Amino acid sequence: MSDPAAPPPLDRALGERLSRADYARDFRTQRDRAKGRNSWKFERRQHFEEDDSSRDALRRGDWPEALRLLEEDRAGLLEAVARDRLLGHTLHRVRIVEEPLTPYVQWELHALRIQAECGKGIRVVGADAVRSAERTGPLPEVVVLGDRVLYEVVYSADGAPEGAVRFTQPRLVEGWAHFVEAAYASGEDVTLYFDRRVAQLPPPRTTVG
Repeated sequence: MSDPAAPPPLDRALGERLSRADYARDFRTQRDRAKGRNSWKFERRQHFEEDDSSRDALRRGDWPEALRLLEEDRAGLLEAVARDRLLGHTLHRVRIVEEPLTPYVQWELHALRIQAECGKGIRVVGADAVRSAERTGPLPEVVVLGDRVLYEVVYSADGAPEGAVRFTQPRLVEGWAHFVEAAYASGEDVTLYFDRRVAQLPPPRTTVG
């Protein structure tokens, strides 16, 4: 991704704040309405806190168990991909990566590789490729569903999920969709990146990440 134009800034005062539960419900509704349209997910943060058994194993420092639990998700992922195909819904995901990898991102890339092997479209973009779009600060976490709604996904300072802000202004939805689409087009398939940069890494050395 060469010197991308910055996406439009998101002023939360112009959107609707959603709790975690409200975001989950609204996301499902809007996803169903996005049949036949492309959707986009943009991940920028290098650390998140998640309620997940594999993530818990990572916190404990049990790397083999963390990977084993990720592998157990394959059947469910295949079913989810099949459902999305029936709905005609395609979510393209861009993962911004900074090196050296944080423990979280190293773990997440294992998860994303499995998701990609099950049919999800996921690409990796190096952080340097978006620096020119971050002159006023890091880009937010964003999901664009179809051509009608955009969510800025909100997290605490520690990376815990706190819901989202929903925007429906066409200028914002279209601007972010074009930005993430360009990032996706220039990105590297996560399975290729994984083989090249992640597969041979030792387990993360921290039990806190």
